[in-house]
Amino acid sequence: MAKKLIMDIKDFSFRYAGAEKPSLMSINLPVHKNKVTAMIGPSGCGKSTLLRALNRIHDLYPGHEYQGKINLLNSSSGENENILDIKKENDFIKLRQRVGMIFQKPTPFPMSIFDNVAYGLKLAGIKNKTILEEKVVSALQGSAIWTEVKDRLKEDAMGLSGGQQQRLCIARAVALRPEVLLLDEPTSALDPISTGAIEELVTELKKDISIVIVTHNMQQASRLSDYTAFMYIGKLIEYNKTDKIFLNPKEKLTEDYVTGRFG
Repeated sequence: MAKKLIMDIKDFSFRYAGAEKPSLMSINLPVHKNKVTAMIGPSGCGKSTLLRALNRIHDLYPGHEYQGKINLLNSSSGENENILDIKKENDFIKLRQRVGMIFQKPTPFPMSIFDNVAYGLKLAGIKNKTILEEKVVSALQGSAIWTEVKDRLKEDAMGLSGGQQQRLCIARAVALRPEVLLLDEPTSALDPISTGAIEELVTELKKDISIVIVTHNMQQASRLSDYTAFMYIGKLIEYNKTDKIFLNPKEKLTEDYVTGRFG
């Protein structure tokens, strides 16, 4: 894997437990370091299935079948690690600290704003109160929500607006300093102002984190991403720099989708 790739998906196929046919077939997709990669395509094409494979979140439920490789670059050693080889529960936890995930609907924990961000840090073994506070503040600042919550840190996170909850969830993820952040339709349930705040945040975060985002919003994909992957019925149809996908796609199917002829 080239050093500029943080992840590299090779001949990857995935079948849900009990399903007759695979949901993903022979996917080959690079994920560039400190770039935003968008996955687009009609509903049911496999975008979210692929995204959730990138940190093995499917394995919260047993019986799914993986084939191929999903290589994750170990920044310290420079070696590639195939995350499909992971078997131990503790290694799954470490993987999800390195590859964080934000879901379509904000998922704050039913606890205070401070404790939401501190939760993962405590699980990671940070016990020192001063260090914990510093990391929580830093994560909230980095997620563009600090000024809105700095006087409310002991309040229940469930009292925040939807957009604030989503930024809090991002703060909770970035507090662990992940190498990759997976975003599954992160703004589909939000109003335009909150959506704009999340998009600005994603642009800022990619300085430190590599981002993969699933979106149905063509304008969002074109605004936010450096690279775009177009998927259709479990297959990767086309992958390229975002401007090429939207302005000069190679595949007729891609052109039809991005111009709104179907989907």
